[in-house]
Amino acid sequence: MGRAQETAVYTHGHGEAVLRSHRWRTAANSAAYWLGSLAPGMRVLDVGCGPGTITADLAELVPGGRVVGLERAAGVLEAARAEAARRGVANLEFAVGDVHALPYRDGEFDVVHAHQVLQHVGDPVAALREMRRVTRPGGLVAARDSDYGAMSWAPASPGLERWQELYRRTARANGGEPDAGRFLAGWAAEAGGFEEVAESSSAWVYTSAEERAWWGTMWAERTSAPVYADRVRELGLAGPEALAEIGAAWREWGGAPEGRFTVPHGEILCRVAG
Repeated sequence: MGRAQETAVYTHGHGEAVLRSHRWRTAANSAAYWLGSLAPGMRVLDVGCGPGTITADLAELVPGGRVVGLERAAGVLEAARAEAARRGVANLEFAVGDVHALPYRDGEFDVVHAHQVLQHVGDPVAALREMRRVTRPGGLVAARDSDYGAMSWAPASPGLERWQELYRRTARANGGEPDAGRFLAGWAAEAGGFEEVAESSSAWVYTSAEERAWWGTMWAERTSAPVYADRVRELGLAGPEALAEIGAAWREWGGAPEGRFTVPHGEILCRVAG
C-alpha cells in the first residue's frame, strides 16, 4: 500500500503579500529553539521551505554539509533558488515534494525541519512519521507552528475578531488545523518512534510603528487576495463587503499608536529512537 498523499488545500496561496511575509522569516526569528543542535557537515531537510530564507540560513550554519529545501509549490522554488544564488550558498539544493511521501531514503538526514507546515497538511501525524523515517537514528525532527486561536492584539477590534473566526473556519474547511501549535507534542506522541520530545513555545510580537504598518498592511492584502477571498465566498462565510471591512480593520490596527499583535507558536524537537 502506498504512502499517503496531501489532501489539504493551502489556505494562504502564494500571492505577493504572502511571500513578502515568508521572506521576512529567518532561522533566528523562526527556528531558534533548535539551532544549537546544528554542526558543520550535517545533512538537513527543510520541509515546506517556501522562498528559502530560512533554508539558506541553515545551509550557512552547516558548512561542508548538505541542505535540501522541499516545497510542494514548484513556482515558489524560483524565488528560493534566486535567494541561494544571491547569497552564494553552495551546499543547498531544492526539490518539489510532499511531506506525506518524502522522496528520500530511510535515515538520509541528520535533521528534518518544518516551519509553519503541519497546520496546513491533511494528516500531520503521517507527516511526522515520514519526517522521522528519513531522519537517522539519534537525529532530530523539528517543527514549529502558530496557534491562530491564541493570537491576541490590542486595541480591541471587532474586525480582527471576525478575521480570526473566518480564518480558522476557512483553514479547517481546507483540511488543515490553524491551532496546530498547541497540538504538536500530541501529534508527535501519536506518530511514535521518538525517544524524546522536547516541547517549547515562542512568539512573534509586533509593536513598533514600522512593524504594525507592515503586519497590518500585509494582512489587509492577504484578506482580499483571490485564493483566500474566493474560498471564503465559496464556503458562504463572508462576501466582498465583509472582507473589505476586515481589511480596513487591519489597516486601522496598523495605524494605532498603542497597537500590538502577538503570534504564539508551539515547538517540538524530537529525537529519533535508535
